[in-house]
Amino acid sequence: MKKIRVLNVDDSALMRQVLASLLAKDPEIEVIGSAPDPYVAREKIKTLNPDVITLDVEMPRMDGITFLEKLMRGHPMPVVMVSSLTEAGCQTTLRALELGAVDFITKPKIDLREGMDEVAQDLIAKVKAAACAKVKPDAVGAKREVKPLLSGSAMIKTTDTIIAIGSSTGGTEAVKDVLEVLPPNTPPILITQHMPERFTKTWADRMNGLCRISVKEAEDGDSVLPGHALVAPGGYHMALERSGARYTVRINQDPPVNRHRPSVDVLFASVARYAGANAVGVILTGMGGDGAKELLTMKQAGAFTIAQDEASCVVFGMPKEAIKLGGVDKVLPLQDIAGAILGHVGYSKAA
Repeated sequence: MKKIRVLNVDDSALMRQVLASLLAKDPEIEVIGSAPDPYVAREKIKTLNPDVITLDVEMPRMDGITFLEKLMRGHPMPVVMVSSLTEAGCQTTLRALELGAVDFITKPKIDLREGMDEVAQDLIAKVKAAACAKVKPDAVGAKREVKPLLSGSAMIKTTDTIIAIGSSTGGTEAVKDVLEVLPPNTPPILITQHMPERFTKTWADRMNGLCRISVKEAEDGDSVLPGHALVAPGGYHMALERSGARYTVRINQDPPVNRHRPSVDVLFASVARYAGANAVGVILTGMGGDGAKELLTMKQAGAFTIAQDEASCVVFGMPKEAIKLGGVDKVLPLQDIAGAILGHVGYSKAA
């Protein structure tokens, strides 16, 4: 079987060594080279033709974002960013995802002894997902026209509807595409996106500035309200609860589910239990099968369920598993999902 050929780009010789040793744990991956800066990387990409590159954000001579933008315009290929857990690192990484990076990992601690296997597992999984991801050069750096959907003067169906969205690889941009067009009086939205701590708040704050609905990182006990979207915090599960007519969310650090915390399955299971038929479940691009089993539970409880189609996914993993299990009512291109949600709950159609 053909191995996934990886080029590591990082100005730290020690970090290049750490990444190479972590990737070497998997027999399906071969590190074919490394580069200390984008100028060397550019030449090595030409001569070695890697399948995936890992790219540091902060480097001398040319920073990772500038190089990524040039790379995506001239030689589009799967890129996994290597980011720090700083506020600036979070902002820069989200910009990298907008420019077409498939995913990111946070920098492994080079003095770490315990937990290295977990770091390796995460890095390997993301490199493998990147190797089969769709990189769309026509969309790189393009200013996408956002056409907001109209809000009706009244709801046809119950206003108790809860919209639950789950996503992973490629999901930061996919979720943004769905939320950006929604009207201010959209039913409450709960989102679980696989992402580390700190990144979820930065991402939620960024989307809050782009959307007509309010978007924030969830806190334990937050009310679930129309016109508001709550994002599961990195490192924590988020679950829906109900007391009488009032919905709230609970945040906890129970063990990972499907190797993830937050887990989409945890969110979907709670929505199936407490919202039942008054719910819409949406599963978007992502590797693995998190969310598939409990999306079926939502459907069995009477919820309307949607999966993103293969053509518009960066990685058609999670939607594929949900479809395979029979948990999906509609399979739709990304650009049609917001309209389908609003159509189901009784809003007027797009402008």
